[in-house]
Amino acid sequence: MHRKQGCYLGVDCGGSKTQAVIVDDEGRELGRGLAGSANYTQVGLEQAIQNIQQAVEETARMADCSLPVRKAWFGIAGIARQADIDMFLTPLRGIAEIIHITNDAELGLCALPERVGVAIIAGTGAITLGRNSLGYKARADGWGYLLGNEGSGYYIGQKALTAALQYADGRGQSTMLLDLILQQWGLTRPEEVIAKVYAPAGRATVARLSTCVFQAARQGDEIAGAIVEQGAYELARTCKAVSRRLSFPRESLFLALVGGLFVHEADYRERVLTHIRDTYTLGRVEIVTTSALSAALAASQLPLDERLPSAQS
Repeated sequence: MHRKQGCYLGVDCGGSKTQAVIVDDEGRELGRGLAGSANYTQVGLEQAIQNIQQAVEETARMADCSLPVRKAWFGIAGIARQADIDMFLTPLRGIAEIIHITNDAELGLCALPERVGVAIIAGTGAITLGRNSLGYKARADGWGYLLGNEGSGYYIGQKALTAALQYADGRGQSTMLLDLILQQWGLTRPEEVIAKVYAPAGRATVARLSTCVFQAARQGDEIAGAIVEQGAYELARTCKAVSRRLSFPRESLFLALVGGLFVHEADYRERVLTHIRDTYTLGRVEIVTTSALSAALAASQLPLDERLPSAQS
């Protein structure tokens, strides 16, 4: 490895995977790498750091770029306070000369001009973050799977499990979700679901059930359709809440949609946008397929020592 000057790193440290991308001075992608989850609330701090380092080292090898790079932007799931950032600063210090650490939701804003607008993230979890032209920020949800995450993969999967098991009990409406869930998990009886849900990787396993729900909804299953519709409505509500707090005008809202549910489920994406459009005219909608690339480009172009104030609730 010989390149160092002109190498900029972006790392998307999500709940299901960690992806890293390195770009050069002209914004050309030089390499990318992949590793497991870096949400320390799920896998622990030590494992999260190991996964970040694995993704970064793989990317650096592919890019023929030596570490430390000049600047790096890390978007880490589960980050909420300065104390959370401080936990990662020391172990990651050797990766870049200048390090910027934020919640992974902020990477969505990197896809918008001047990082002004609203980013809705819907993957395993869900959070919405906005930033206005004055630099003020506001967020909605991101409270975790026990307290929020409405509209996320986990939310949809959990609702599907409840409906399927109620049907199995004979106290719920008929739905094909029960058969689809048992088939996806390789089970034969509803009672076997319990062990899957409460396994160490249960949250991600439940979130992946969202594919069953979208499939059933497309085939006309009423229960699945209602779950999908409610999820879309909840995500739109977070967007509207953030937009109100930042005083965005209703005439031209810039929006970034981030996460697997938006990238892979076009019908779901359109349902969310429909609910938003009943209040806001959308001036620009970016579907962000690689948040790590957006972060790397932002790292190459922006002063990364900035600390912006948060919007008041």
